[in-house]
Amino acid sequence: MDCHSPGQGLMPASFKVRTVPLDGDDSAAEEVLDPDFGEAAIGRVAPVDSGLWWIILLRAYGKCSGDLSVQERIDVQTGIKMILRLCLADGFDMFPTLLVTDGSCMIDRCMGIHGHPLEIQALFYSALLCAREMLAPEDGSADLIRAVNNRLVALSFHIREYYWIDMRKLNEIYRYKTEEYSYDAVNKFNIYPDQISPWLVEWMPNKGGYLIGNLQPAHMDFRFFSLGNLWSVVSSLATADQSHAILDLIEAKWADLVADMPFKICYPALEGQEWPIITGSDPKNT
Repeated sequence: MDCHSPGQGLMPASFKVRTVPLDGDDSAAEEVLDPDFGEAAIGRVAPVDSGLWWIILLRAYGKCSGDLSVQERIDVQTGIKMILRLCLADGFDMFPTLLVTDGSCMIDRCMGIHGHPLEIQALFYSALLCAREMLAPEDGSADLIRAVNNRLVALSFHIREYYWIDMRKLNEIYRYKTEEYSYDAVNKFNIYPDQISPWLVEWMPNKGGYLIGNLQPAHMDFRFFSLGNLWSVVSSLATADQSHAILDLIEAKWADLVADMPFKICYPALEGQEWPIITGSDPKNT
């Protein structure tokens, strides 16, 4: 876009089928696929989750069908490595989580999830596990497997420790000291207790908890995002105790999370002035 191209390893979010006439024969035509890597998307956002889902589904296909020939193909192995290199590339980010822009995942509308949304981290963890299992053992993949192993340890600790919220953690946040400059600071993200929304204190059940939607410096998004939490249970990113607590919370708050819909993507909905500021007043985000 505007003479700029993103890193190799992107998986398109969608394809368009286009019919083109064959050379030298106007009566015959062939169908070609036009992939969209974000150049045609609304808002021009490159998809982050499609590459992660591709790795997860590739392993699922192999496990279900017993046909491992697809994942062993050289072009498919190359695809796995390109996605991993793109996700594991070093940058300015201090955290083991994946930094992504708003609208780059299943929640493809502006909803204030720029940063490190839980959904992407759960898929990232799952994709790393699947890729490690499927990568062919060869000289070129040894460094990549080492990087995957290191990232899995850091990522799982980070999510389980800092994204988790329950009554005990809420009380901890209320007692946080701020502006701690040191290596052993307790409040590593400089979270101010005033950030805790009044709805959360009333909503949180005594038994149960969940993984918050986003975490970055001086910002905790306390909204409940269902895909991120459920996929954390499925992929064992959440510990056994945390998985039980997430399901306990869903049971306790069934009326809020399920209600008239099969399962709400996000709770609570944005209201008032917060809605136009965060969603850019896009009416599709209601």
